[in-house]
Amino acid sequence: MQENKEKKLEEMIKKDEESTKRTTIILEKEEREFIDSLIREGKEPGIKPLISKMLDVYRSMMIYDWRFPGEYYCGISRIAFVNVELINILIQHIPKEKWREIGRKMGEAAKVSMETSLGIQTGEREKWQEVFKRLRVQGFGDFYLKDKYLLVKTPFINETDIWAGFLEGLLVIELDVKTDAPPFVFEIREKLDSTLNE
Repeated sequence: MQENKEKKLEEMIKKDEESTKRTTIILEKEEREFIDSLIREGKEPGIKPLISKMLDVYRSMMIYDWRFPGEYYCGISRIAFVNVELINILIQHIPKEKWREIGRKMGEAAKVSMETSLGIQTGEREKWQEVFKRLRVQGFGDFYLKDKYLLVKTPFINETDIWAGFLEGLLVIELDVKTDAPPFVFEIREKLDSTLNE
């Protein structure tokens, strides 16, 4: 009996030794002061959780090809961190009757990017949670599916027609707009037929 307990204890210790590796990072004075200020201000609980968070962001955003500063690629797509105000200025100079069409083209481009870079078939409903996670990571907003309704909370664009078109192009669906102000609610009607893509 005692022998079994000792054996289990040895196995547990061995597992811990294999999975945990100690790493030393030498930070410049300014870097350490910055991290300490984040911890002091309560923005981060500690240095270990901060590094874990940074690694999670790195993995989630697929920052495997980041030429600092300013060039970040996710597969075939170059990503830019852009102020929402700049996007809104651009949108305001596009005629409103073209918003849905432009949104659809944007969605189709995002579809191609996700399918080629991440291998996510965006038109398959069972893959939508992966698509929504990707959009959330990239700052598009929070997306939820409830029965035949799509909900968009905290969208970075405040125009429903652009969102309707974007989601139609990305998810290969047809939507009815149910709200005009965030959070946006869209009702899923049916699959797009080929004439709508033309």
